[in-house]
Amino acid sequence: MAAYSPSEKILQYARKSGAFRPRDLAAYGIAPVYLQRLVRQGKLDRTGRGLYSLPKFRVTEFHSLAEAGKKVPKGTVCLLSALRFHGLTTQAPFEVWIAVDVKAQRPRVDHPPLRIVRFSGNALAEGVELHRIENIDVRIYSAAKTVADCFKYRNKIGLEVALEALRDYLRKYRGKTDDLWRYAAVCRVQNVMRPYLEAMT
Repeated sequence: MAAYSPSEKILQYARKSGAFRPRDLAAYGIAPVYLQRLVRQGKLDRTGRGLYSLPKFRVTEFHSLAEAGKKVPKGTVCLLSALRFHGLTTQAPFEVWIAVDVKAQRPRVDHPPLRIVRFSGNALAEGVELHRIENIDVRIYSAAKTVADCFKYRNKIGLEVALEALRDYLRKYRGKTDDLWRYAAVCRVQNVMRPYLEAMT
């Protein structure tokens, strides 16, 4: 990037990375004033608080997940937001549900609104998938892991939501109950899920 002007460096970076934050440019020693100038010139769009992209950049229905993935790279999209991503709920959460380590500092993010949930051990590490959304790698729990999480956190999200997720999972992923049992064990909810799973299969 050394041969380019600050504005050209920013545009080149935007073409490569999609949405980005001003802090992503810090390694190149580029002052924020160049971002503002490019926005005024119509060469960059401000797609969210602290996020920029090229004007023709296509914003998807999961834009808030991309924003959250960029701002909380060690977090994992979970529960209602993960259900929505996998098409396993009629819920449309206003907040992005993000799992972080029980000992992690709370992310300081003003947008998008986040619902922080504390996970630990295997429940935090297992079932994480990387999905590319708007050129950003976003950590999202798998469909089966999310269903098990919903039963673990049924007092937080409601048992009806967990049952809807289970029904939709069984309809969408016919025969893939092994994954459900695996993550039920990880989340220690085998006894909770068993009667519902047996009744639906």
